[in-house]
Amino acid sequence: MKVILTSDVYKHGVAGEIISVADGFARNWLLPQGLAKKANPGALRELDNLRSQAAARKAALEERLNELARLIDGTELFFARRASPTGKLFGSVTTGEIAAELNRVTGIDINRRRISQTALREVGTHNVPIRLGSETSPHIKVVIVREEQFNDFMAARALTAQAASAGDEPPDAPPSGDEGDSVVMMDDDPGAPQQDSAAQ
Repeated sequence: MKVILTSDVYKHGVAGEIISVADGFARNWLLPQGLAKKANPGALRELDNLRSQAAARKAALEERLNELARLIDGTELFFARRASPTGKLFGSVTTGEIAAELNRVTGIDINRRRISQTALREVGTHNVPIRLGSETSPHIKVVIVREEQFNDFMAARALTAQAASAGDEPPDAPPSGDEGDSVVMMDDDPGAPQQDSAAQ
C-alpha cells in the first residue's frame, strides 16, 4: 500500500514522503496511529498544496532574511569602556549590549543569541557575524574605545566624515571603518565595572 507519512517514522521515512509498505503495517500501525494516510488522489493533491505553500513560505523567509542582511551588514557600533594599559577591558561588551544597540540603530529586532560572538573583552575593532539563517550571515563592526580617548576618537571621525563629504583628504583619519552614520552607546556610569551577561 502507498501511504503519505504525516510524521517521521524510524527506518521508513520522514513526514511528507510517499512510501510503499505492507498492507498490514499500514492498517494496523501507521493509519491508526495517525502516522500516515492513504496516498489517494485527494491526499496527493493536499500534499502538493502543502508543499507549494511550504516552498512559498521558505522563499518569502529567505527574501526577508536577505533584506535584513543587507540592512545590517557593515553597521558600526561604538562603545566606550575602561581598559587596562594592555587593552583588556574592566568588564566586557556583551552580546546583549550589542543586540540592544544594533536593534536601536537599525530598528530591527535581533535576538542576542543570533550574535556569533562571546562577550568582547579588548579595545579595538571586532568583526561580529550575525546568524540570520543557514546561508545568511551579515557582519557588523563593534568598535571599543578607551573611555579617556573616546571623545577625541569620535571628534576625529566627525572631521574625517566632514572632509570626505567636501572631497578633501583629512590629515589624521581615525582607525575605524566606514564613514557612515555612527551611534554612540555610553554607560550611565562609565567608571562602573561592566557585568558580563553573555552567558545569561
